Amino acid sequence: MTTVVRSAGSSRAAVPARGLRRVRFRRRAVPYLLLAPALITFGVFKAYPIVSSLLLSLSTGVGSVTKSSGLANYQRLLHDPLFWTALGNTGRILVVQVPVMLALALGLAVGLNAALVRWRTVWRLGVFMPTVTGLVATGVLFAFLLNTDDGAVNHLLDAIGLPTVDWFGSDFWSRMAVVLVLTWHNTGYNAVIYLAGLQGIPRELYEAAMVDGAGPLRRFLAVTLPALRPVLLFTVVLSTIGTLQLFDEPYVLTKGGPDNATLTVSMYLYDNGFRYFDFGYASAIAYALTLIVSVLGAVQMRLMGERE
Repeated sequence: MTTVVRSAGSSRAAVPARGLRRVRFRRRAVPYLLLAPALITFGVFKAYPIVSSLLLSLSTGVGSVTKSSGLANYQRLLHDPLFWTALGNTGRILVVQVPVMLALALGLAVGLNAALVRWRTVWRLGVFMPTVTGLVATGVLFAFLLNTDDGAVNHLLDAIGLPTVDWFGSDFWSRMAVVLVLTWHNTGYNAVIYLAGLQGIPRELYEAAMVDGAGPLRRFLAVTLPALRPVLLFTVVLSTIGTLQLFDEPYVLTKGGPDNATLTVSMYLYDNGFRYFDFGYASAIAYALTLIVSVLGAVQMRLMGERE
């Protein structure tokens, strides 16, 4: 009789224990269930293509007919003069365009942040408007404006007595045309970022500098620039990455010409992948570009980042 009672008691005690374990399991599983859609999406559309393209870069062939080749594509890359031409063109555009654009953006932000400027909201909107213009539409617009024979820019130069420019027939001026388009399109975006940074600088810092006798230039160098250091780092790194991936503007404006003077790494990748269907070599170019972007980004963060 005693044995039966004990067995019934154990059974009654076991039921709540199992229920408690189920509740705990459900509570632990809920975060993973909520994360599952994002993780699955990332795996299908991000992780899988990255791994697949890495494996593809280790193969050679045309179209779907490929065979494993190890590091042959990367060895080919090192000895490909056209790749180095494209990388050199991208570097030349980067060295000119990024400093000019960021300097203009900072100047605009300082001007728009001045207390004496009226209708600041309207001016800010006007500065930001080019950013929302599509890249292809921007390229087509400047292709008309910079047309050698009928472009508005050359007509203006001729009207004021200056020589006209062969924007798309000269190596130098074709690169400058790309720089001009990039600067026009992206300056407002960076100016808005700088403006947000400027508005976050405490006024007390400027007041203390004025008490110490600092003029406008000294306040800018001693207060504004140090306070904007994280923002400057952010824009420099993003602008560098964007320019290294440059594709739309030169593709629409010059098609990489004249004589490959505006051929960029992304355009060369596109040509190999979607004109010649050499997907393995195109993937190797993509990973080489990723490595270059990563190294430059790390160097910039090391040089400009805040020291502990």
